[in-house]
Amino acid sequence: MGKTRGKEFALDFLADVAGGFIQAVALHCFIDNIDIAPGGASGMAILLNRLTSLPIGTLTFLINIPLLIASWIYLGKEKTIKTLKTVAIMTVILDGLVTPYFPVYSGDKMVSCLFGGVLMGISLAVVFMRGSTTGGGDIAAKLLQKFRPHMQTGKAVMATDLVIILLSMAVFRNIESGLYGLINMVVGTYVIDVILYGMNKSTMITVISPRSGKIAKELMRNLERGCTLLKSRGAYREEEGETVICVLDKKQFYRAKKIVYGIDPTAFMIVSEAQEVYGEGFLDSDWEV
Repeated sequence: MGKTRGKEFALDFLADVAGGFIQAVALHCFIDNIDIAPGGASGMAILLNRLTSLPIGTLTFLINIPLLIASWIYLGKEKTIKTLKTVAIMTVILDGLVTPYFPVYSGDKMVSCLFGGVLMGISLAVVFMRGSTTGGGDIAAKLLQKFRPHMQTGKAVMATDLVIILLSMAVFRNIESGLYGLINMVVGTYVIDVILYGMNKSTMITVISPRSGKIAKELMRNLERGCTLLKSRGAYREEEGETVICVLDKKQFYRAKKIVYGIDPTAFMIVSEAQEVYGEGFLDSDWEV
């Protein structure tokens, strides 16, 4: 038990350092210099930095204090301690390592916006995968997910960041800052969802055929995926039959299609995307973001 906890702590710490470093580079090298606020506590910190000249990392930590209190109440002690550790590490990396020594990119503003968004998305996804947050909008996003559990993480972060982007237009007195901030946020959101959910998307096929039993056996034998047979009744002809449901890896769909139509060229097949699939051969039931 002690070794397991030590390993988990080490992984959490490495994720915090990696995520903190990537986010610090995104903020200092690409985002801060072009007068945009990417949302969340870091975005608010950039706005306050223009008014107070205090370090962005320190301001981010101060902004997070009331949010951490809310996290303690609604998300629990364990998540709050994880977030506090993450925020503290990120503050030290941003103010103590990256800001004093790393150069600022001074090229095209759109390039800064896009690279900053990609790096922000990667940093947040790394932290989310270890069950922590970087505070600010991330805490708000987790609170949203508590009450709306089917909301994707990236979408939840986006919902909490829009207010910061609107404020940035007033602080920078420039509508363009808000527009670039919106692009930055959308890019970051997309990257988060690709990293957290992209590898877990699967394909579900629903096949209606009088040869459903044969189709199910061949799918299981050739693709090593389980199938479910459901009793069904056609409304038009009022004929009893069975419907096959099978969840596949996306790479297996082409082979599945060949199997189905090799057995029954007249089969009716519905193909849909399965966002997350839990169970044997897919995600563990305790997988968490």
